[in-house]
Amino acid sequence: MKKMMFGLVLAGLVVFGASAAEKVRWPVWFAFNDTEDIDVIGLRLNLPSGQCEQVSGLDLGLIGRSTYFSGLQLNLLRNDVKDTLQGWQIGCYNSTGLGDALGIQTGLWNEAKTLYGFQVGLVNLADYAKGFQVGLVNRAEGLHGYQLGLVNIIRDSNVPFCPILNIGL
Repeated sequence: MKKMMFGLVLAGLVVFGASAAEKVRWPVWFAFNDTEDIDVIGLRLNLPSGQCEQVSGLDLGLIGRSTYFSGLQLNLLRNDVKDTLQGWQIGCYNSTGLGDALGIQTGLWNEAKTLYGFQVGLVNLADYAKGFQVGLVNRAEGLHGYQLGLVNIIRDSNVPFCPILNIGL
């Protein structure tokens, strides 16, 4: 009984212990709403969605949003990083906004402003990429690497469109 009470108190502290204005670092964070000013180091569980300033570690749930992310972001519906991603995004829709994506995006739809790594999905989009895009449709404004898919577009290339395999230099 004492262990159960301790567990309930600890869970209550994790969920309700911080206001949105504080910078909080917890080994486990349960995100039931979009609280932007919290840094999470460890595990963030998003039910249904969560938004933080920075997440380092494992991000699980339905919809996960953060400004900076390092680690594994595994959300069923959407993974969204506004600035810098270092790690792996797995979900239906993966995106990085203004900053660099260093790592892997795996999903149905992958978007990155600047990608250093891999995109694997049905649709892969990047403004600038250095690495690989593997999917049904691959598009990059500029690419130093390879595209493998049915539709491959590199706009700043001598060969802007090539089915099956396109190489950007």
